[in-house]
Amino acid sequence: MTNSSTSEPLNYLNHKTGLWSWLTSTDHKRIGLMYMYTITIFFCTAAILGLLMRIEKLAPGQTIMTAQTYNGMFTIHGIIMIFIVVIPGLAAVFGNFFLPIMIGAKDVAFPKLNLFSWYVFITGAALGLYSQFANGHSPDTGWTFYVPYSSSASSNVVIALTAAFVLGFASILTGLNFIVTIHRMRAPGMTWFRMPLFPWSLYATAWIQLLATPIVGITLLMVIAERTLHIGFFDPSLGGDPILYQHLFWIYSHPAVYVMILPAMGVVTEIFPTFSQKPVFGYVPIVFSSLAIALVGYFVWGHHMFTSGISYESRWFFSFLTFLVAIPSAIKVFNWLSTMYGGSVDLKPPLLFAISFIFLFTIGGFTGLTLGSLATNIQLHNTDFVVAHFHYIIFGGMGFAFFAAIHYWFPKIYGRMYNFKWANISWGFLFVGFNLLYFPLFVIGIQGMPRRYFDYDPKFQTGEVLSTIGAFILIIGLIGMISNLVYHSRRGAIAPANPWHGVTLEWQIPSPPPHENFDEIPVITYEPYRFDHPHTN
Repeated sequence: MTNSSTSEPLNYLNHKTGLWSWLTSTDHKRIGLMYMYTITIFFCTAAILGLLMRIEKLAPGQTIMTAQTYNGMFTIHGIIMIFIVVIPGLAAVFGNFFLPIMIGAKDVAFPKLNLFSWYVFITGAALGLYSQFANGHSPDTGWTFYVPYSSSASSNVVIALTAAFVLGFASILTGLNFIVTIHRMRAPGMTWFRMPLFPWSLYATAWIQLLATPIVGITLLMVIAERTLHIGFFDPSLGGDPILYQHLFWIYSHPAVYVMILPAMGVVTEIFPTFSQKPVFGYVPIVFSSLAIALVGYFVWGHHMFTSGISYESRWFFSFLTFLVAIPSAIKVFNWLSTMYGGSVDLKPPLLFAISFIFLFTIGGFTGLTLGSLATNIQLHNTDFVVAHFHYIIFGGMGFAFFAAIHYWFPKIYGRMYNFKWANISWGFLFVGFNLLYFPLFVIGIQGMPRRYFDYDPKFQTGEVLSTIGAFILIIGLIGMISNLVYHSRRGAIAPANPWHGVTLEWQIPSPPPHENFDEIPVITYEPYRFDHPHTN
């Protein structure tokens, strides 16, 4: 079947045209793309804010902005990156687009709720932006909204808190949709252990979204009530306890790290077997390590609070659990490397980004153990060492996995191929720029440079200058990558249905996918990642 106006095969991109058809579509693929376009715009905005902050720190003293402007800028940078980009990120974009296809379904369980989730997300994102301009007082509390400052500051904290609360609802609804979809809509014959590993990672993530997000939502409402109704939950002047806020905030916000990183792990677990042309090593351990990360991640929040005055027994307990959660992560790294070992490795751009993910995530993991140790945490807490660790996990993890995912599934999404040469060049700029941007922060953090400071001692200038140079290199890489993908989404060479010789279901349907994914729901009779199965030929 073809589209009569374009003579192209009918697919999800052209079965209906016009902006209104997108804004009212319940097609999971279109909703995934709407998330991607929105998140990309906000990511670029926050990246520019990050670059401006790096320029400010080229030299001691004021350079291009005041201290108040700097505080507001790093607050909105954090709010955008965490709540609008990183937490929804992979799950909302590639989970929406590929989860139903990879389990053999025609859509998610609740298509209208899926579209509603996107509108809730857009509403929260708009409120977050509005908080920066209303009344000329952008919030300056940092993205963590720590009390008592956030309960007493004169800036637009209530609007920013409301934005984060609304964005949390979008996350809950998406997680609920994914859980029901995976439980009820798998293709006939697709047992739990015949399901690809990216849907498994989304399943583990969805339970965190569903169970942990309400905690932070209630916490943010309590801060709003404290500011507007003067109820003493957290503010000591009203009889509240600021440590209670930290507990409630990190009970959600540390599991949120795994909302960010588990889908990233799922993405690279799809890429390694495809570009090694051999079955994934240790399918079952990867499944259970995802579930273990999700489970243990609920119980490690206290390592953010070692200097807050919690009891000694709590501190060693949370330190122990922090080291424990590293075990399932290490299992995954071992399985990824073992999957490539002895395989027919094809070093295409998706694999370059996936290997970079292992390198950067491993650095982030080891430095996380350093922060999880009581003795070293006391020295490094609230220094730039924490900033570097955080970005190696979040940007080096989720960010590079997102880049790997878009380069991996781009031919399937748009039916076009991008330019490999420019993709490789962009990867080089991104990898070098990222490490030059953040690795010096480890060094100056160990030397004592506090995080979130507008000014600094001249002895830290070498590290700050190197970091700023890295930021420029990173931005060049981002511009190159986005330009390459945008240009070739319309003008690239026509992509075959299966350019990477993958074996999961998305590679067995046309590119771009049809509106309803499958003419007939497939029947699964084989184990996942069988590269010798007849259906791959």
